[in-house]
Amino acid sequence: MKTGKVFLVGAGPGDVGLITVKGLDAVKQAEVILYDRLANPKLLEYADSDCELIYCGKLPDRHTLRQENINGLLVQKALEGKLVVRLKGGDPGIFGRVGEEAAALAEFQIPFEIVPGISSGIAAPLYTGIPVTHREHAESFAVVTAHDKSQNGKPLLDWEGLARGVDTIAFYMGVGNLPFICENLIRYGKPSSTPVILIHWGTFGRQRTLQGTLADISEKVLQSKFSNPSIILVGDVISLREKISWFEKKPLYGRQILLARTSASPSVLAKELQAQGADVIEFPKWKVTKIPLDLTRVAAYEKILFTSPESAAEFFEALLEAEIDIRRIHAEFYGLSSKTIKALRERGVIGKLAQQIEDSENMLVIGENHLLQKNYQKAEMMVTSEKELDRQFLPIFQRMLKEAKINTMIFPSSASVEPFLTTLEDCQMNAAELLHQVQVIAMGELTQAAAIKAGLAETEKPVTPTKEALVDYMVKHPLQGVQE
Repeated sequence: MKTGKVFLVGAGPGDVGLITVKGLDAVKQAEVILYDRLANPKLLEYADSDCELIYCGKLPDRHTLRQENINGLLVQKALEGKLVVRLKGGDPGIFGRVGEEAAALAEFQIPFEIVPGISSGIAAPLYTGIPVTHREHAESFAVVTAHDKSQNGKPLLDWEGLARGVDTIAFYMGVGNLPFICENLIRYGKPSSTPVILIHWGTFGRQRTLQGTLADISEKVLQSKFSNPSIILVGDVISLREKISWFEKKPLYGRQILLARTSASPSVLAKELQAQGADVIEFPKWKVTKIPLDLTRVAAYEKILFTSPESAAEFFEALLEAEIDIRRIHAEFYGLSSKTIKALRERGVIGKLAQQIEDSENMLVIGENHLLQKNYQKAEMMVTSEKELDRQFLPIFQRMLKEAKINTMIFPSSASVEPFLTTLEDCQMNAAELLHQVQVIAMGELTQAAAIKAGLAETEKPVTPTKEALVDYMVKHPLQGVQE
């Protein structure tokens, strides 16, 4: 059997847009992905639906997989001939133990590549408005582990060298040792007035910061119950933050949004919400299996109705594969939504909304929703694909929802309500508990009615069901009585 290959990939600090092009290409090709807790799980959605996902997450008090087991799995899967990705938060070479994993692969002569990532020690400060170096404030920068194998987990460091020789210091995963860190930096020469900032979940919409000095930051952390994962940054360059803070000024910063999803394709709405500073968890995850289409009679219909943008794309792909010229089809084209009409226009076809259909005589409905036959009983149905729940993602969503503090729920369509609630039950989660004190927003009157019928009585809606109106509504109706 041919030996596979392993990519040891840095996923970046959290914002999915910060993974490298090479790293994302590896994820898309992977047959097996072993991923860490601090690698954003949304990156896994770029993988093939048949890719095996293995969680290697580590917490300070427990290990899902110990390092030797991770090394063994990388070797095992590669020897099975698989293309394997080890997806690690931040940069794999900075406290990522990539050297140990690469050595294990080299021992078995397994080919591998190491793909660097953006380190959280640099990215998290930048997302708070702090460059780690600056001509006037900081000419040197150090990254330091604040938790090592020494006795009691207290880092054995050259404290004098750090205190006197380095302008900006980033400590990784060191909240528990913060008093020890501050005490030693002061003892060896750092002024007690030196600024310190803690950045929790840096580059995510849930990012939080706590600022102080070496003299008082430990007490502030105790009072605010600040925790890992956090970067601790020490240095005078922190003073620049007030002038060049940018991420926290985004209109939806602090919004942790749960977006009900009905499509397997990337969400334009989710992308826009993220661009405005929000964290977005799209739930549930679907996978699609295409069905071979019989297109022998397609030119005979007078009307063709597409139920979704996906069904339009799959139909046009099938036409090309069957070498059927679109000019042979003389039917009027219709779409169930404006998004579907847009998908048709992108293929050079002007469609009309389904509301303009007067009768379903000699009509073909193309899509995945058999229930449409109730509305168009005289029409024939052509199913382009089968959509099913991707159950491999259920435990991933459980972890995401437990770590996030959801404060906004969005239903983009009436069809998104029932699948969302049903899948929550599959995750052993209660909708009433999860959405308690959460702002629930529906895109349109029909969607609002469906949410209220499902028991979500306080559902709100923007003026129009567009992403622009939605963002405007959330800006004008900030969270009240909601956990941020």
